[in-house]
Amino acid sequence: MWALILERVFYFRFAHKQVAAEAIAEWRSRSDRKSTFAHWIRDKLVSEVRMKAEQNVSLTKAMVSLAPLLGLLGTVTGMVAVFDVMAITNGADAKAMSAGVSRATIPTMAGMVASLSGILFTSGMDRRVARSVQQVEDAMEIS
Repeated sequence: MWALILERVFYFRFAHKQVAAEAIAEWRSRSDRKSTFAHWIRDKLVSEVRMKAEQNVSLTKAMVSLAPLLGLLGTVTGMVAVFDVMAITNGADAKAMSAGVSRATIPTMAGMVASLSGILFTSGMDRRVARSVQQVEDAMEIS
């Protein structure tokens, strides 16, 4: 997940301006900007910029959704360890059970931390994509 996040950060930091500038330059080099065909070309250019800007964002969102579930899987394995200790000691050894409880809570917490930080990124990235695509659309004036 973090590799995809860093890839998007580097894309917007270094490559997106060039992609947007090329699309805008291609639009401005056209002599015909009023016909229906010209509007289709404009829509195509904007869509290409949008596709490149949104690349891997949906995959990141899917990973953000899966992070808490993987944390819960860790919870289940930790609770199985607790139940094993309870079965062996008849619930009399609280110290032995605490290790299983620890094994249950740490993955849950890690999954939630990963998910929450991913949510912050994806919401910010959605705004960034929308803003950059809108800027490209605004730069491609229809004369």
